[in-house]
Amino acid sequence: MSDREAMFKEMVRQFPDSPMGHFSLGRLMVDEKRWPEAVTALSEAVKLDPTYAAALVALGDAHVGAGAKDQAKAAWERALGTPLGRRDMSLQADLEQRIRDLEDF
Repeated sequence: MSDREAMFKEMVRQFPDSPMGHFSLGRLMVDEKRWPEAVTALSEAVKLDPTYAAALVALGDAHVGAGAKDQAKAAWERALGTPLGRRDMSLQADLEQRIRDLEDF
């Protein structure tokens, strides 16, 4: 286990009701292509904060890595519906492109 992974797991242990630790751990798992673990951690972050756009985007990425296209699309569509997703034009464009790419895949 890397130092970063240990640190994020400790954050989750100390602050289980905070989405940040789960998100950070999930992002690390995405970076390491550990898809099932990423989905688990990011799903928890989103459960704790359903409007956490970054966690929804990363959850979509984890689902793509795990081969779950429908779940990826659903996560990205949820991200578009968050307050950030509704006002950030670059995020909207990025997510819309990801969804189009997924449909072409």
